[in-house]
Amino acid sequence: MTYIKYLKVDSTAVITLARPDKANAVNGPMLDELDEAWSRAAEDRDVRVIVLNAEGKHFSAGHDMSGSDEALSGQESRASEPDRNQGLDWKNGGLASLYQWESKRYLGYSRRWRDIPKPSIAAVQGVCVAGGLMLCWPCDLIIASEDARFSDPVVRMGIGGVEYHGHTWEMGPRKAKELLFTARSMSADEAEKVGMVNRVVPREQLDAATMALAAEISEMHPFGLAQAKRAVNQTMDVQGFYSALQSAFDIHSTGHGNALSVCGYPVIVSLEEMKKTRS
Repeated sequence: MTYIKYLKVDSTAVITLARPDKANAVNGPMLDELDEAWSRAAEDRDVRVIVLNAEGKHFSAGHDMSGSDEALSGQESRASEPDRNQGLDWKNGGLASLYQWESKRYLGYSRRWRDIPKPSIAAVQGVCVAGGLMLCWPCDLIIASEDARFSDPVVRMGIGGVEYHGHTWEMGPRKAKELLFTARSMSADEAEKVGMVNRVVPREQLDAATMALAAEISEMHPFGLAQAKRAVNQTMDVQGFYSALQSAFDIHSTGHGNALSVCGYPVIVSLEEMKKTRS
């Protein structure tokens, strides 16, 4: 694996985002590797808890927006990996190509990780922007360092929110609207108050606190844990979570369609503006 690391510590599988030079911005190959790691942890009978963390100053700067569909899909790195899935090609395929690619790697992967029948914990430090939310939100628990900041500024790009639109469920409708409408970031303390984050700890204690919680959970019966997770997730789905995600994804895709028709690019924003948003 190139973009992530996988390590098993006792009965805990630790999946680490390992692209710190890019603030762990995600592209296609990185998402594919993440999905492989999640599947590996799910299939390992000795693994009882899954931890997702990140190297470097930031958890994730979100989607790789460095200027082209090649950057997002990682086509350059795929040239030496012919067994990988076909990269994104919105320049030729238009909205249909975008919809299919994002349906699998954004909405699809996040949904699958959310429903793996093992408890999962995300450890978040620094910025967690847009696509970064789709990495931590599928986890059952989130521990944040005191310097963590959460945001989804894609309304600036003419899009109503990221592909896995869990905002309303994670922070409530009014707070979700506020953050989307203003593109501001939410601090770790505020995220804990609205229930999006379970615990806030000093940065230097993040790894230890996460692994301690994982060890505590791993003492429970694995089938009991799977049943408890299923009960909570199924309750949310009965309330409409699963259907709402698909509906919001379709709304998200109309934003791409509008941008393609207006400027020939999937989003309406300059790269300089996006860099300002993330700084």
